[in-house]
Amino acid sequence: MSQTPATPPTTPEPHGEFSGLRALVTGGASGIGAATTTALLGRGAQVTVLDLHPEGGPEGALALRCDVADTASVEAAVEEAAAQLGGVDIVINNAGIGAQGDVTGNDDAEWARVLDVNVTSVARVIRAALPHLRRSAHAAVVNTASIASAVGLPQRVLYSATKGAVQSMTLAMAADLVGEGIRVNAVLPGTADTPGSAGCWRRPMIPPPSGRRWRPGSRTAGWSPRGGRRGPLLSRLAAQRLHRGRAAVDRRRRHRGAHPALSSLSRSFPAAPGRRSSRRGGPSPARCRAGRSPGPMRRAGPPVGPPEPPRRPAPCP
Repeated sequence: MSQTPATPPTTPEPHGEFSGLRALVTGGASGIGAATTTALLGRGAQVTVLDLHPEGGPEGALALRCDVADTASVEAAVEEAAAQLGGVDIVINNAGIGAQGDVTGNDDAEWARVLDVNVTSVARVIRAALPHLRRSAHAAVVNTASIASAVGLPQRVLYSATKGAVQSMTLAMAADLVGEGIRVNAVLPGTADTPGSAGCWRRPMIPPPSGRRWRPGSRTAGWSPRGGRRGPLLSRLAAQRLHRGRAAVDRRRRHRGAHPALSSLSRSFPAAPGRRSSRRGGPSPARCRAGRSPGPMRRAGPPVGPPEPPRRPAPCP
């Protein structure tokens, strides 16, 4: 497709964080791409926006019309941007489209279309920009994935598959290009109020119970867009992940406390007042009531270091 500059580039801030760097942002005319373009411009970078409708992009960026689903269009746009800016240092792959439905909700043609725009376009843009990145001393690539690639979201099978592919591609490309000094990373944003996601929240992600009709603003917990009194669906998922993380930390702490090398250290500290456990400081009341001598705590596994001198049993409380 033809490339038509929508707005000429302006002189960036001379002392910004990205002063002197030249960036390409696909899908940079709206949503997250537009916010990224504005942030780069505000920090001194020269930015080129590649978009199907570049006329709505932020002021100060070089706007070029580009279809990321077409290889010829991508190559022509990247070369035009490199010629006008004098090279390319940063590539931000942000262009993408959404998809809804479970595994039966999209046919093969829709799968091919969304994969082409969300996944294959990332390879097209990087492949076209790679010769310029190799000549840069500050080369970096940032791919926009999604939280959907890390958290299972209902009615998002196709979209989640594409963003998971972007995340995996990022790891593989980072391993391939790290030896050339080119950094490749990905970001996983959550739900943002953008034109591309405007229609994704107009219907519930979880279907309503049988016999009920969904209506905007419904407070029925479990199937309304906001999840009723339980809060948003993503908040519940985040709480579940946090709970699992805390449980893992607790397991590690218990394992660390039972380690032979730390058992003697744990016995050297007295028990907290009122504590009933006998694992780290003294006998339990139940053990004393049974008439058994508490004795020192036994170590599991082979001894570590020199043998310890015998200790007197701790008195019963």
